Amino acid sequence: MLIIEYPKCSTCKKAKKWLDSKGLEYETRHIVEDNPSYEELKEWYEKSDLPLKRFFNTSGMLYREKKLKDKLPNLSEDEQLKLLATDGMLCKRPIIITDDVILTGFKEKEWQEKLLD
Repeated sequence: MLIIEYPKCSTCKKAKKWLDSKGLEYETRHIVEDNPSYEELKEWYEKSDLPLKRFFNTSGMLYREKKLKDKLPNLSEDEQLKLLATDGMLCKRPIIITDDVILTGFKEKEWQEKLLD
């Protein structure tokens, strides 16, 4: 299991604490120092069954500065993925990647269902 995180992010800390409490092992990757590539994001998005908007950090400063709320609806999926790949701070975090599960953000109930049940 890989967790893509921003170490200072409180949600990421909470997510790792939850994983630790369940005895789940994982590797971490710094979302800014090692930003997800277009190819990775495309693969995860296609595998996840999540709407593409779930991959965007909609509460982030960069999202607001770039006025993406207004711009995203006019961009193709491909253009949105390329935009996400430009800066890790645009990505919702943490991102969890396993062989068959991709999750964005930390929702305990969803993680419980997808990772443990």
